[in-house]
Amino acid sequence: MIRRLLAAELLKLRRTMVWVLVFLGPFGVVALTAVNFGLRYDYLVNLYRNDLWGGLLRNIAELTPLALLLGATLLASMLAGYEHRTNAWKQLLAMPVSRFAVFGAKFLTCALLLALSSVLLAVGTCLLGGFLGFGWSAPVAGILRISFYPMLASYAIAALQLWLSVVIKNQAFPMMAGIAGTIAGLFTFGLPRWVIWTLPIIGDHGAALYGMAASILLVLAGVVHFSRRDVA
Repeated sequence: MIRRLLAAELLKLRRTMVWVLVFLGPFGVVALTAVNFGLRYDYLVNLYRNDLWGGLLRNIAELTPLALLLGATLLASMLAGYEHRTNAWKQLLAMPVSRFAVFGAKFLTCALLLALSSVLLAVGTCLLGGFLGFGWSAPVAGILRISFYPMLASYAIAALQLWLSVVIKNQAFPMMAGIAGTIAGLFTFGLPRWVIWTLPIIGDHGAALYGMAASILLVLAGVVHFSRRDVA
């Protein structure tokens, strides 16, 4: 059932800006890093002369959380916004499907799109390092770590934003919450680890595990709330 709903979600997104967003996030991170190295190539190469790839990965890692935080917020809003815009919730829920399956399919769609963005980021990072003259023997483990640990950590934000976007018709409010959380996570130092907007910034193994665990709890909480709520 969820597989069919997942296919239906992807079909609905076929002619939307979602695919542009999925590409734009990693492209923006790689492009900004390329501009930075292009303008300051001699300085940065000298700065990172002992580990050129390591320096490149640190620069990529600094930009990735912003793309993920905003991307999770926008994707969740787009996934729920279709039904809100077309007043299709009652039609969708009149079908022989559970609300758990509907909510779960939307979350899985968001998770897959974030994963696709991370794959593109990893590929873009490999290509950028090669074209910058750092060699084509890329540190695969390091690239996978900076590409996928923050992504897994961002699943908690995606789950919370999807919950808000599904139960609130006016998408301005979930968007405001996501942007406020992003600003707090990026510019407020010393926040505790349980503040989920800090997890993609931490971006380590522990943050990834915590983000995935928190996403499961938030999806369950969202399903319970969604199941008890009337839809327009």
